[in-house]
Amino acid sequence: MPVGEITFPKMLPITGVKLSAVHAGIKKSSIANKPKLDVMLMELPTTATVAGVYTKSAYCAAPITLCKQHAGYSKNSRYLIVNSGNANACTGAEGVRTATAMCDAVANQADINTQLVLPFSTGVIGEPLPVEKIEAVIPELFDSLGEDNWSLAAQAIMTTDTCPKGVCSSININGCSDALVINGIAKGSGMINPNMATMLAYVVTNATVEEGLLQELLNEAANLSFNRITIDGDTSTNDSCMLIAAGTSDIAIDSKSSPYYLTLKQAIFDSFMKLAQTVVRDGEGATKFVTVCIEEGKNSSECLQVAYAIAHSPLVKTALFASDANWGRIVAAIGYAGIEELNVDNVSVYLDDVLIVEKGGRADSYSEAAGESVMLKDEILLRVCLGRGGITETIWTTDLSHEYVTINAEYRT
Repeated sequence: MPVGEITFPKMLPITGVKLSAVHAGIKKSSIANKPKLDVMLMELPTTATVAGVYTKSAYCAAPITLCKQHAGYSKNSRYLIVNSGNANACTGAEGVRTATAMCDAVANQADINTQLVLPFSTGVIGEPLPVEKIEAVIPELFDSLGEDNWSLAAQAIMTTDTCPKGVCSSININGCSDALVINGIAKGSGMINPNMATMLAYVVTNATVEEGLLQELLNEAANLSFNRITIDGDTSTNDSCMLIAAGTSDIAIDSKSSPYYLTLKQAIFDSFMKLAQTVVRDGEGATKFVTVCIEEGKNSSECLQVAYAIAHSPLVKTALFASDANWGRIVAAIGYAGIEELNVDNVSVYLDDVLIVEKGGRADSYSEAAGESVMLKDEILLRVCLGRGGITETIWTTDLSHEYVTINAEYRT
């Protein structure tokens, strides 16, 4: 179960954006004899502009390679086709063929250029994609397209997720007949240590946004949200995050000086942050939602070095799971983070507001009981003050539980 309550929101329709989801048989298992949804289609209006960020893994999956090529062909993509249950990664030339076949099937049904279709896959790495199963359900996907199918789409992209993840916001803007609407869905639960975004995320606004500005907004939003989460330190071969401006409202933003730019920027950032933190809350086997905040750094880079050293430490993560205030594991991670000329006498470490370490050792005011009272919580703030400057960076992570091991040991069985 997720840490805290995750409720899929009531999504508002975005004119021209339609979705559908079906079971194609890529996922073999089912719940209560109900087959799991495993293919999702998103239709975009001709006015839409699309921006994307992708995994930087050297073993980039075939659909991501093809997606980048198609996105480079045109920023006005018309369809996104997504399957779960099979990553189509490390599949060589055959993987490129099947990813192309996915796009061809959609393009033929819609009577458009294949390059206007963006493919995505997520699931087991190294297995051939049974693309014929996807091809067989394309007519059904088109027949069931609708503006209200966001929840079904979110379910269809899930793998080890325990629940669908979504966000919706609506902001009334003076002088505009339409409210600014932002809808987003994401999947991700394990293999989360993105080098750009999360496993899969699709965020759509009804505004018209200039394509260069849209890409810039996406880069910055992903960097401050999806690039600040980690479950297990593993980066996927299939990570991708798409930001789409449907262009079907009277809200038009063509530069940073546009009247509504700051409103849009903040709303996008908020949406990305909510989705990213929901991914952490639903981390595989997670029982704790942990905020790691590094303050007083010389620069962003060294703050993140320390943050990820702590968040990736199996010893820290297992202590969190056990609610064990074994703070020595935290300072050990700080010590090996690789910060040059770190003066430990200037470092302070806190659990929530409880001061644990200062002046190179255990704080005089610290008690084991105070530390344990924090570690027993479901949500914990772990704060480190480096005493080196004025920069702060924050990331979000989880503990490491028995359930995480079970999920990943049994993932293919």
